[in-house]
Amino acid sequence: MIVGLTGGIGSGKSAAANHFISHGITVIDVDDLAKEVLQVNTHGYKEVIHNFGSSILDQSNSIDRSKLRIEVFNNPDKKKLLESIIHPLIRELMVSRIMLSQSIYTIVMVPLIYESQSMKSYDRILVVDCDESTQIERASLRDSNPKELIQKIMSTQCSREERLSIANDILPNTGSLASLESKVKELHTFYLGICAND
Repeated sequence: MIVGLTGGIGSGKSAAANHFISHGITVIDVDDLAKEVLQVNTHGYKEVIHNFGSSILDQSNSIDRSKLRIEVFNNPDKKKLLESIIHPLIRELMVSRIMLSQSIYTIVMVPLIYESQSMKSYDRILVVDCDESTQIERASLRDSNPKELIQKIMSTQCSREERLSIANDILPNTGSLASLESKVKELHTFYLGICAND
């Protein structure tokens, strides 16, 4: 069983994922795969340099993700171009990592399931949910970014309602880490039950 774990910025996806890992579950982080496909001298790296130029490189010739983000953030055509290069590479890597997974079910942590309309790629979708003011608070504390920037990022993501509309399971994350941990434990038991009946 493949569970797509999603949630808006600052919702607590990573914290939830870490609790699943502590139960022996493989978690594949799509953000990590995105970094991997852009590592120096990979096919993705060469394609991105070819299309975006060397101005997006840092001193060590790695792709500077913040420069690349600025490049595509306000330009829909460049964003589409970047996605057309990296999305197929990420998908390929994701499939191979799922095949390697030894756990009874596998979690794929994806920030933008609704936005990419990739719901069919998962057997279940788990949404980590909290109110928007909590998201802004957490994300600005975590990344030391101004709240205005967090709000701008949130405005490019789907709404809370849209995200919840695709959920099979909802993991409310408005309380303490201990409360999140016990909710993850319940979900883990629930997922084991589903896998046992398959």
